Amino acid sequence: MSSSFDLHVQTTISPHNGQAYHVETYPVSSDLDRTLESAAQSQKEWIKTTLEERIAKGRKFIEKFSALTNREAPATYDHGPFGHHNLAEELCNQMGRPVDQCWGEFKGFLQRATYMVDIAESCLSDITFSENQPGFNRSIKRVPLGVVFVIAPWNYPYLVMINSVLPALVAGNAVILKPSPQTPLTAVRFKEALNNAGFPTDLIQVVHLSPSLTRYVVQHKLVDFVVFTGSVAGGKAIETAAVAADGFKGVGLELGGKDPAYVRADADLKDAVIQLVDGAMYNAGQSCCAVERIYVHESVYDDFVNEYVKETKKLILGDPTNKQTTIGPVISIASAERIRQQVFSAVQTGAKALIPENLYPKAEPGTAFVAPQVLVDVNHTMDVMKEETFGPIIGIQKVSSDAEAIELMNDSEYGLTASIWTNSLDNFNTLTNQVQAGTIFLNRCDSLDPALAWTGIKNSGRGISLSKFGAFPLTQLTLRPLIQPQDMIN
Repeated sequence: MSSSFDLHVQTTISPHNGQAYHVETYPVSSDLDRTLESAAQSQKEWIKTTLEERIAKGRKFIEKFSALTNREAPATYDHGPFGHHNLAEELCNQMGRPVDQCWGEFKGFLQRATYMVDIAESCLSDITFSENQPGFNRSIKRVPLGVVFVIAPWNYPYLVMINSVLPALVAGNAVILKPSPQTPLTAVRFKEALNNAGFPTDLIQVVHLSPSLTRYVVQHKLVDFVVFTGSVAGGKAIETAAVAADGFKGVGLELGGKDPAYVRADADLKDAVIQLVDGAMYNAGQSCCAVERIYVHESVYDDFVNEYVKETKKLILGDPTNKQTTIGPVISIASAERIRQQVFSAVQTGAKALIPENLYPKAEPGTAFVAPQVLVDVNHTMDVMKEETFGPIIGIQKVSSDAEAIELMNDSEYGLTASIWTNSLDNFNTLTNQVQAGTIFLNRCDSLDPALAWTGIKNSGRGISLSKFGAFPLTQLTLRPLIQPQDMIN
């Protein structure tokens, strides 16, 4: 719910109470030039360090950040009239997720950071060949790109930042990090921990930018690669700006989703219901890989829907700073109104809403609180089954066969994740060959393993983060074919 009261100031509004929480002032372009120049110069010195030294600093960073996110004895930060807050409370006040769920993001952050540092040596070391022709040695070296511009989202800022920032630094790059206007302090805390771990101050730069300044940095001659996580429209704008820049600038895009789940007749319904409620409603459904549509075989449809509604009704909508709250507000009043309109439109065209509105009196018009809702009698003429919702709303549609389920799952412009719920591994393996998604889960959803590449197809983006493959786009290959002088032919 961030807004700018003038063209030069960025104000972060807490979604749950509508109060201004933090203010940043935008730089001018000349200041940005100096920031980029200092990052580029720092990178030239940074690349002189060894990979082993950079990995050691990565491990030190993990140690420093672990101390900041120690739930038993968390560090606190002064927010003036808002008092002292730890990182989880600070994140909660910026974007509205319940405090207990904010602690969970730090756990995932550290898991990803540890894995990416652990594999850095194998991913970034020179590639040599055991077999060479006489007098001829071959090797491939991975060298950094230079300056990487990371544009982070608000919904999982720490998780997304760790996907690219730490791997880029360990690979030998400098990083310009732009946080969302909604969560500006996340990048500040990230940088503090990196600098405390020994990463040079100028090597990692946090910038708060308007859309026009963001485009300016994307197109800047000193920026070599851009990583963007956000909406499809935002991704198109970033790619368009990069293409219009001089030279050929690399871009990695992780965009939206309308992720489906298919519950087969042989699925464990109890487990499927619990996980799919969590997958759809966690963080108020504000995840690119949240479950947004469910297809259920007709033989188990009624039982599944009944249990799904019971589980959804257990959610407690309210103030995210309250420990009893399990679902907080969405990010803004505008987002809440758009979500309500999607539900209203579906009901007007034949859908049935199964969660009574009076269960959640907090979800009043004019607020960012949206009541969780389960819709049935839905179909693909409705936006709720076609367009990204990014809210605590789920549509459940009955299907008569695997073939119908697969057709509907693929009937989308998105392709981030999908899940299939079945007790048959053979059936899962058969169906996965037909599903159009970057990640396909068996009996789980809305999950991420740092050992697996995170990628999407269709309008869910292009590029890769995490895993050994995620390190590759942050470097370029140079070949080293060496011929000994005595073997050269004149």
